[in-house]
Amino acid sequence: MNEVLALSLSELSERIDRGDLSSRDIVEAFLGRIDEVDDRVRAMVRTHREPALREASAADDARRKGNAKGPLHGLPIVLKDNLVSPDFETHCGSRILQGFRAPYEATVVTKLKAAGMIVLGNTNMDEFAMGSSTENSSLHPTSNPWDLGRVPGGSSGGSAAAVAAREAPAALGSDTGGSIRQPASLCGIAGMKPTYGRVSRYGLVAFASSLDQIGPMGNRVSDLALLLEVIAGHDAKDSTSLEKEVPHYKGALDGSVDDLRIGVPRKLFETPGADPRTLALVREAIEELERAGAKTVDVELPHSAYGIAAYYLICTAEASSNLSRYDGVKFGYRAEAETLDEMYRRTRSEGFGREVKRRILLGTYVLSAGYYDAYYRKAQRIRTLVREDFRRAFEGCDVIAMPTAPGPAWPLGERVEDPLQMYLQDTFTVTANLAGLPALSVPCGFVEDRWPAGLHLITRPLDESTLLRVGDAYERRTEWHQRMPSLSA
Repeated sequence: MNEVLALSLSELSERIDRGDLSSRDIVEAFLGRIDEVDDRVRAMVRTHREPALREASAADDARRKGNAKGPLHGLPIVLKDNLVSPDFETHCGSRILQGFRAPYEATVVTKLKAAGMIVLGNTNMDEFAMGSSTENSSLHPTSNPWDLGRVPGGSSGGSAAAVAAREAPAALGSDTGGSIRQPASLCGIAGMKPTYGRVSRYGLVAFASSLDQIGPMGNRVSDLALLLEVIAGHDAKDSTSLEKEVPHYKGALDGSVDDLRIGVPRKLFETPGADPRTLALVREAIEELERAGAKTVDVELPHSAYGIAAYYLICTAEASSNLSRYDGVKFGYRAEAETLDEMYRRTRSEGFGREVKRRILLGTYVLSAGYYDAYYRKAQRIRTLVREDFRRAFEGCDVIAMPTAPGPAWPLGERVEDPLQMYLQDTFTVTANLAGLPALSVPCGFVEDRWPAGLHLITRPLDESTLLRVGDAYERRTEWHQRMPSLSA
């Protein structure tokens, strides 16, 4: 394997600055890797080969003239296929958006370009980000690079698999209930969901608007810090965007956790169905933070047990509303029909996959007369209780640690016909979305030395600096992030 592929964003930036590598060298290396392995991983849905090479040459020219835009200038990245731009089509893993090219650009994409980054391509995803395995894509499922017969997680499974397989040094994903962190855990990379409102959602195709958040994915926590500095910040185009100053996240990574208190919700480690091998790896990771100088304290999150139920009522209700715009009239797939009503029915029946239709039906049901109070309103009350649990917990600690996923990656096809088992994969991640909190997954070992596991860290609102600091400190004391998959079944 080309040694360039093993380097982090920071290392690539340093090599360019020293003149050891050019942007063209780096982009060609990753495009070559995509050619070499993506027919097996199937992480990509399209690659922007010629534009990427042109932009790499332009970045090299700019550096020679002293016009570099920053440390990420000329470095490549891939994007989940629900971030829009006039430069490429956006399908969201759905037949109903075939051929769609937006007339505007997602704010995060504009910010990446302003920093000089080069978009290599778009990654596969569960349709409209609804899924935990990237098997719901209308195009094809994606495989886990650590075991090609297993899922990469979802819904940002294409982004996670691309980074793990070294098809790109970094990626952006979206996280509604764990869709960055869970695939990051299953693919052995780092992935972060920022505070709700920290990163603009303008140009992110909506699934559940009160839960969705865009975040970075990479092989190093330091890479997440670099990317978050670029994409975070207020955006007038997003009414939920927070008017808060963006810290220097990379500067917070000092390797120390001496003054920090790690909250451990021990009852969550007794969650039925959680894999004991995964739990043991997470406990060992917490002990490693203790050895590094952190103090652990017990915390209670009593309403987390209701998190999955509340989440799947709220997110489906919002999905029912958001996806009503896809009717075949103005853009995307349109079925042939003799009447307008028949065209609506056939377009949505043929254009949406089974999981999307399941969630639309569930969301429409819980919002309907006679059921709104019994389900949707009650779920929102649970959401408030979950938020209060975290507020109280953070009175006694700085960071909360738990598993990211209840177990390792499972075989492709094993849970496609069992939606409940698929939904339960989000057990440990949905509460951070319900409360709007920043959360991070970092690799913490391998089950049977084969399948990655992730340590899940959560902090107070807008305290991404502490979150990244703890993740980086753990990473410095371990070597899990240095391992690379063999791409075998």
